[in-house]
Amino acid sequence: MSGHSKWHNRVHRKSRQDAKKGAIYSKMAREIMVAARAGGPDPESNAALRLAIERAKAARVPMENIQRAIQRGAGTSDADQYEEVSYEGYAPGGVAVYVEALTDNRNRTTSEVRYLFTRNGGSLAEAGAVAWMFDRKGYLVVNREETDVDEDRLLEWAADAGAEDVRVSDDAYEVITAPEELEQVRQALAEHGLSFAEVSLSMLPKSEIHLEGKEAEQALRLVEALEDHDDVQNVYTNLQIDEEEMARLES
Repeated sequence: MSGHSKWHNRVHRKSRQDAKKGAIYSKMAREIMVAARAGGPDPESNAALRLAIERAKAARVPMENIQRAIQRGAGTSDADQYEEVSYEGYAPGGVAVYVEALTDNRNRTTSEVRYLFTRNGGSLAEAGAVAWMFDRKGYLVVNREETDVDEDRLLEWAADAGAEDVRVSDDAYEVITAPEELEQVRQALAEHGLSFAEVSLSMLPKSEIHLEGKEAEQALRLVEALEDHDDVQNVYTNLQIDEEEMARLES
């Protein structure tokens, strides 16, 4: 139960995310509001809300913000304004890009996402163009700097809990589950005292495209521009960049 880890490709954006906590809190609140509006304010009976709350906690959103978002979603019509939309396209180098958004104006968001693709050397594609390149999976990340559990023990716990795979790197343990098993595995690992840097239903690539140099820089620029858009909740790619190349791009 081990494989190549993608976590180091995500860590480079941590400082950018930390600098934009307000935007992250707003996106998490929107997700919670929509989930609470659709399935009610009780996370015990609303799986989508429970997951949204766990995602917010992993992003270190304060509990008062989470509770306020639940109350707004359950008690007002604000959340009715938002709809879930997805976009598919390509970054430089032929990298597949899958975008999930919550928007109150589909036409505006579509136009702006198309512009971001074009401006950054990519192209927006039709629905279904790249979705087949990904699998929907439960995804849990344990930051190795924040736990003293050893690799063998975590692999054992994950297997016992029903996880499909664990990817190990110097930075993190990434636990992969079937979508319907995500909560079960999360609870089992939490009972062992583990906390999570990320909890999500993710789109994991079936294969990867390795880039370096100018194409890697351009692809990263597109991903970061999409992530910065107010309506975009998640951006998934099959981009692979070596740690040495990532360090060079960050310098």
